[in-house]
Amino acid sequence: MGSLDTNPTTFSAFPNDKAAAFEPLNPEDVRAYLHKAVDFISDYYTNVESMPVLPNVKPGYLQDELSASPPTYSAPFDVTMKELRTSVVPGMTHWASPNFFAFFPSTNSAAAIAGDLIASAMNTVGFTWQASPAATEMEVLALDWLAQLLRLPTTFMNRTSTGRGTGGGVILGTTSEAMLVTLVAARDAALRRSGSVGVADLPRLTVYAADQTHSTFFKACRLAGFDPANIRSIPTGPETDYGLEPTNLLEIIQADADAGLVPTYVCATVGTTSSNAVDPVGAVADVAAMFNAWVHVDAAYAGSACICPEFRHHLDGVERVDSISMSPHKWLLTCLDCTCLYVRDAHRLSDSLETNPEYLKNDATESGEVTDLKDMQVGVGRRFRGLKLWMVMRTYGTAKLQEHIRSDVAMAKMFEDFVRADDRFEVVVPRNFALVCFRIKATGAMTEEDADEANRVLMENLNKTGKAYLAHTVVGDRFVLRFAVGSSLQEERHVRSAWDLIKKTTSSIMD
Repeated sequence: MGSLDTNPTTFSAFPNDKAAAFEPLNPEDVRAYLHKAVDFISDYYTNVESMPVLPNVKPGYLQDELSASPPTYSAPFDVTMKELRTSVVPGMTHWASPNFFAFFPSTNSAAAIAGDLIASAMNTVGFTWQASPAATEMEVLALDWLAQLLRLPTTFMNRTSTGRGTGGGVILGTTSEAMLVTLVAARDAALRRSGSVGVADLPRLTVYAADQTHSTFFKACRLAGFDPANIRSIPTGPETDYGLEPTNLLEIIQADADAGLVPTYVCATVGTTSSNAVDPVGAVADVAAMFNAWVHVDAAYAGSACICPEFRHHLDGVERVDSISMSPHKWLLTCLDCTCLYVRDAHRLSDSLETNPEYLKNDATESGEVTDLKDMQVGVGRRFRGLKLWMVMRTYGTAKLQEHIRSDVAMAKMFEDFVRADDRFEVVVPRNFALVCFRIKATGAMTEEDADEANRVLMENLNKTGKAYLAHTVVGDRFVLRFAVGSSLQEERHVRSAWDLIKKTTSSIMD
């Protein structure tokens, strides 16, 4: 592509490799390789719009194209880059494409890419403050900046105007990790509260979430040791737009408490994966407080929208929850992986997760004045994730980030209006953010089952074109198409083109 389309000679072996010392960080190689990589990235973003969003490859294709065994001898970097272009790129699903409307967006930006590149080059392992003071300080600063953008209470911040706070945050890889570590902390707190000897009372602990909650929650519950029989998936329906009904939650928790069980954890979601439903955070927190249960808010996708005042009400009541997580890698222009977890009492998390081997002991940790981020996650080693998040906020500023969110929401509303104006379709659930759930509706002699099949065929035919990629869900037992606006390169023209393709494809299968 572009400046990278060279024609390197293919070398299978270099018997004279031993003549020169191996220098994997030779400064000239670093400069040359990274220049080529940056040119590739720039060309990729220039050309990705013209590439099929979904690849046409078969499982195992890459091993057939590239060697099944590692090379013995070195090769010029141009050979590696050529194989990347000719074999890897054609097998990619292009999440960066402006024609990608599936799942949720995986946003990115020049500032985030630069931050990730620099962090990778520095390759720091900041498990303790002393292991890399700037990495820890940067993560703390970036998290506190984001907390201010979200207008979170100061109880969730690492540093406040009066000094170190009681709360704090940590950047993890995914929401799954945020759920797991808070489940472990809630589990341990509940065991202490129940007077359990060790984990003897673990079979009595119960956890709660709406049936629209991401499947990773139920997986994390099992990993944290909760009995699957005590994991409550609470049904939701159209009467609450598939949000959690606090009255139902209260009835279920009360029944468990009356049966001698220990309500331990409630997960509320702001912007569910399936349909962008919003659980009422404040009301859920009020119910949980009656039983001393931990409340976690999963705002992985929609949390980013809450930097805009017009969406902040979705977090009303957050001051009464124990933890909240959101993922800037979904919608805040910060590349994977970057999930920000905030807890109101950092000690409740670190008490369950801390490790203190002799070889990590140091004066800074012993002073109690620093945060050792290893004690807020499952592992010990960690990447310098805070740099890219800080660079995004420092480079673009609040106003540009809000403009980005509002632009995506406006395009989603435009698409929603297109759907509502075509009597062949229906919008299945209200649009809260930048996701539109729609379907061909059953009309005339067409049954709901017929409509399900028509929507299935519509999605398959759309995706086969390579000109757009949509995913589906099931809402109220109906097969529904999800149109998620937000890819970083998307413009209004891409949404209009996708709608034209949807209309044309629908006509071809229904005529």
